[in-house]
Amino acid sequence: MSTLPHDTDIPYHSEDPHRAAIPRDDADPSATGIPDHGEDLRGTGIPPRSADSAEVLVSVVDATAAVGGRTVWSHVDATVSAGEFVAVLGPNGVGKSTLLKAMLGLVPLASGAVRLLGGPPGRANRAVGYVPQRRSFDASVRVRGLDVVRLGLDGDRWGLPLPGKRSRAAWRRVRELVELVGAAGYAHRPIGQLSGGEQQRLLIAQALARRPRLLLLDEPLDSLDLPNQAAVAALIGRICRVERVATVIVAHDVNPILSYLDRVVYLGRGGAVSGTPAQVITSDTLTGLYGTPVEVLSTSDGRLVVVGQPEAPAHHGDRHGGAA
Repeated sequence: MSTLPHDTDIPYHSEDPHRAAIPRDDADPSATGIPDHGEDLRGTGIPPRSADSAEVLVSVVDATAAVGGRTVWSHVDATVSAGEFVAVLGPNGVGKSTLLKAMLGLVPLASGAVRLLGGPPGRANRAVGYVPQRRSFDASVRVRGLDVVRLGLDGDRWGLPLPGKRSRAAWRRVRELVELVGAAGYAHRPIGQLSGGEQQRLLIAQALARRPRLLLLDEPLDSLDLPNQAAVAALIGRICRVERVATVIVAHDVNPILSYLDRVVYLGRGGAVSGTPAQVITSDTLTGLYGTPVEVLSTSDGRLVVVGQPEAPAHHGDRHGGAA
């Protein structure tokens, strides 16, 4: 779920966004902190999260996808279970973003099947948080970070939110999310004035607003400097661990997220291999995937370097709307 389109104007919610406080419910002793997973957002219709299990949330079975008449990948199998942190890896142009969109039902399959929470993609998308490939907000965008997060709760409703129990519960959830992602110090500021890493934290908070069971993140570390990559990667790992949200992240570089991963899906040469990082990110496995010698090296600081990995042929639109 991404209720904030990145390629459209954002409504201006406050004439003076700098000091506007989050509405508080001082009578509620649980008004701050990370939410109890069994707590119902009274008045919002958002249910408490169920107990963790080994339930398979996403199942991709013998799937083939084509974009613009070109087969991007074929015969791909992958699963995502409750509470797992899974990375979709591979060079540019192999269809990493396409796989994420297929999970959401945004890209139809040429063959095979995707099951999302036991049904076809699209039917259960309310239980999915989605952050597409990021585009920076223009500095002139004056909407507060708080309001960006709030859009994740009621951005699909017409009109201004009215005061009452629903509004108090919604702002309580916004406050919890802002604290969870470490954005309390700047969430009252216009999002256009924030750094890329700060914006990304708030967009992740927005995607978590309705307590999704599955979080899909399309290259959330792209265009961030190394310190912000590390910080956002740690945040995503903590969300997966603390909030117990199954997370699928598309990444070009595995190193910032390597220590948090349970499994990876590595795309290349029209196919895929999946397993634990130790099983997949090896010279033998990637050589077999690409059909050409590939070497995986480990540096003294524990980083992995893949040498000889061929890039996919360039295609128009691969980065933002094609087979990235």
